[in-house]
Amino acid sequence: MSNGALHVARTGLDAQNMRMQVIANNLANVNTTGFKRDRANFATLSYQLVTQAGAPSSAENKYATGLNVGTGVSIEGTGRIETQGTLNVTGNTLDMAIQGDGYFQVLMPDGRTGYTRAGNFSLTAEGTIVTSDGMPVQPAIQVPAGTTSISIGADGTVSATAEGTTTEVGKIETARFVNSAGLQSIGGNLLTETAASGAPQVGAPGTEGRGSVKSGMLEASNVNVVEELVDMIETQRAYEVNSKMIQATDEMLRNANQQL
Repeated sequence: MSNGALHVARTGLDAQNMRMQVIANNLANVNTTGFKRDRANFATLSYQLVTQAGAPSSAENKYATGLNVGTGVSIEGTGRIETQGTLNVTGNTLDMAIQGDGYFQVLMPDGRTGYTRAGNFSLTAEGTIVTSDGMPVQPAIQVPAGTTSISIGADGTVSATAEGTTTEVGKIETARFVNSAGLQSIGGNLLTETAASGAPQVGAPGTEGRGSVKSGMLEASNVNVVEELVDMIETQRAYEVNSKMIQATDEMLRNANQQL
């Protein structure tokens, strides 16, 4: 049983260490545009069945309760919290935020479509709207040369004004997913489609459950520093308790060796 306690406490240390890493990543991205905080989800490991509930305890009686010994805990997965971040006014027309559900689409270098909530876009020398890494927004939008001002509507319509004439040059489409928490984070503020997320439902912002586009604004990270610090303290205490469990079990084993 002592060796079993050591194993259980070790799984607790591993799980709390992983949770602390998740919290550290949240705090590191507190100022990342469009970042969504992660949460570590725990699950019990398998149980050792010693006595089955309802099994005969004698010729006439049965056990009312069984004897099941747990073998520890593990991180089941990380869940992304999709709550809306604060919309901050920047005054830059090409800065965009989505108020509600949905993601901007960008063309990644490998030809796949990436999805992001970070709408800090800019123009290339050729007039293409791209991310800060140079990945073009999808569908591609080309602003003609000589444009003096750009306006972007809540429905994603991009209009360019040149020589007093305003022309629609494209329309930003956003994508939403049945299970957006199932998207795969790949870094660089990008997410990719997975079997768990389902296929993207692409269309105009503000339609069929997709949020509207807010030009001149950026969505801040939804990380709450105070909440993360509380979780950090809780994780630290849980780690210390598991460390003390290993120490106590080690002392029990040492005492047993001295007595035998």
